[in-house]
Amino acid sequence: MLNDVMTIGIAGGTGSGKTTLLKKIVERFGEDVSVVFYDNYYKAHNELPYEERAKLNYDHPDAFDTELVIDHIKKLQNGGSVQCPVYDYKMHNRGSETVEIKPSKVIIVEGILVFHDPALRDLLDIKIFVDTDADERILRRIVRDVQQRGRNLESVVNQYLTTVKPMHEQFVEPSKRFADIIVLDGGYNLVALDMIMQRIRNHVDTSEANLIK
Repeated sequence: MLNDVMTIGIAGGTGSGKTTLLKKIVERFGEDVSVVFYDNYYKAHNELPYEERAKLNYDHPDAFDTELVIDHIKKLQNGGSVQCPVYDYKMHNRGSETVEIKPSKVIIVEGILVFHDPALRDLLDIKIFVDTDADERILRRIVRDVQQRGRNLESVVNQYLTTVKPMHEQFVEPSKRFADIIVLDGGYNLVALDMIMQRIRNHVDTSEANLIK
């Protein structure tokens, strides 16, 4: 771990429960945790009209600005703050505003393809893959995209069949082999959650003890 900073990657398919797991960790440790959402690092496509942006494959590794993600993680690990881009799902494009992420004892990087890039994987001390049945994942995605992202049912199903499912099979599922921990059903798996919480607690307590010394 660099400079007593623990960096955790949470990956898994869409709707697998990554966010639920993440929320429970943040609720427990608060300001001791900084979160980098990989989805905010979709590449900007200001050169394309909305109709063309809507057709892009957002589940392929090339859709993400992974170099910027890696740069930001390294800065956080070295004690610096970063200005994280904000992605607008309704507009299918990166917004003009940014959000400051401050360094902390624990950095969590969350997203479907966090384990795909070797350079990004090398920055992670613990790699957690959240594994959930495909039928449950698609139902969760439909609810989320319709209620939170302004999509209609037809567009969500079409996107799932044309890009989400094939990209999951090609890139996301194979990345599971890089995981240190595979968690079934995310934050609802209390046994796995307790183990992860204890590992983080040990790190936070050790970091605080080192500061006192």
